[in-house]
Amino acid sequence: MITKVFGSAVLGVDATTITVEVNVDKGIGYHLVGLPDSAIKESNFRIAAALQNHGFKIPGKKIILNMSPADMRKEGSAYDLPLALGILIASGQIEGMDIGSYVIMGELSLDGSLQPIKGALPIAIKAKEENFKGFILPIQNAKEAAIVDGIAVYGVSTISQVIAFFSKGTPLQETTVDIQQEFYKELQQPEFDFADVKGQESIKRCMEIAAAGGHNIILIGPPGSGKTMLSKRLPSILPPMSLREALETTKIHSVVGRLKAHEGLMSQRPFRAPHHTISDVALVGGGSYPQPGEISLSHNGVLFLDELPEFKRSVLEVMRQPLEDREVTISRARFTVTYPSSFMLVASMNPSPGGYFNDPTAAVSSSPQEMQRYLGKISGPLLDRIDIHIEVTPVPFDKLSELTKSESSLAIRQRVTAARAYQSERFRESKNTHYNAQMNVKQIRKYCNLDASSLQLLKAAMERLHLSARAYDRILKVARTIADLDGKDQIKDEHISEAIQYRSLDREGWLG
Repeated sequence: MITKVFGSAVLGVDATTITVEVNVDKGIGYHLVGLPDSAIKESNFRIAAALQNHGFKIPGKKIILNMSPADMRKEGSAYDLPLALGILIASGQIEGMDIGSYVIMGELSLDGSLQPIKGALPIAIKAKEENFKGFILPIQNAKEAAIVDGIAVYGVSTISQVIAFFSKGTPLQETTVDIQQEFYKELQQPEFDFADVKGQESIKRCMEIAAAGGHNIILIGPPGSGKTMLSKRLPSILPPMSLREALETTKIHSVVGRLKAHEGLMSQRPFRAPHHTISDVALVGGGSYPQPGEISLSHNGVLFLDELPEFKRSVLEVMRQPLEDREVTISRARFTVTYPSSFMLVASMNPSPGGYFNDPTAAVSSSPQEMQRYLGKISGPLLDRIDIHIEVTPVPFDKLSELTKSESSLAIRQRVTAARAYQSERFRESKNTHYNAQMNVKQIRKYCNLDASSLQLLKAAMERLHLSARAYDRILKVARTIADLDGKDQIKDEHISEAIQYRSLDREGWLG
């Protein structure tokens, strides 16, 4: 007897439906075909123990299991449940009423309980697109999959519940999620708040500009000046994610299994801070079975690189293309995978190897030559892709000892959100541009018109600082954002001059 059960495979951030065909015939043998990996090949041992502990067994006959399409590589242990159900139905041990209307996924423990899987959200989206009636999966992933409207999601704890559902019609409890409640529950409670930061008003202003325009930023300052503390608070002033952005972000984290058990929609923008020993594959994604890297896990959020010069140069250089294209493509001999990577890069660094430069009171100081060698670890093309460079100085004692709280993140976020609203209106007809940092050259020329005095000011800065064409575009983008925060349609002299100040690493004399 032949039986078909439907599962799903995740490639990139999208799912593909997999048909598990099971044929039980006379003879002896267990043959699993269709390019399964080692985890799937070992499933027969888990399935045998799980079935035995629930009063069933793998029959002593010739069993052929085919995972179609047979030329596509399958990986992971999430196919245990559809394989087990296919064997039970094909061998006549249970009825399989309407099993072809459901997508079924789950890893089996030896006692028949189900373990969580990866990629539940993209699988649910694909199941809905292909008009399946329902999706049966481990209960730990049910809330994540139930975000998708238009398909019934059933979270189960053991294989016996699924057997009873298909053989006896015993109903399963459908999981439902209030998307609006999930989405807004944590928006007004940031974990890190700018109200806790003493002093550093100029740096907060930079952070506000960066958040308003989606600009990349680098903070340069000695140890203890507050670079990491300020960076951690940047997500709290970014505009709330749209529902589309939340689904995109949740989808990527679902693929790599980073969502917490029983977690639904991600409402907070991600903040990723990889260690400086990270490899280039871990940062951009890849591997034998390609997985998203840190830059994709930062999609719609912030990627924080602390102590930027300590990262391997090869690691930093692979970011250049994703920073421009806002996606990363991983190519293999048989397939190509593209992951979204639209993130804000926030980097920090000491001004010298010892951390203190040109400070006679510091215990460890560095010469200008040592500082130049240290900065030389970061390539010019990468620095050109960072819109805002700002120096961070230590906070004096009188500021640290103040009892009054600073402006809260929610107050700053209101101004940022208003500036982003101007940009949304400006780019409403553009498919790929949503905020100023994403503007291409044509859009810069259209939306960043300067009057004569502003143009002369920028020309003088370009000639004196020997800025590149990319730096010129960066200054115009930042000036456009400053004007948006001011509610002005026209870029003025003060906007240009402030934007020029945020190119510290380009300024002559910065090395002393």
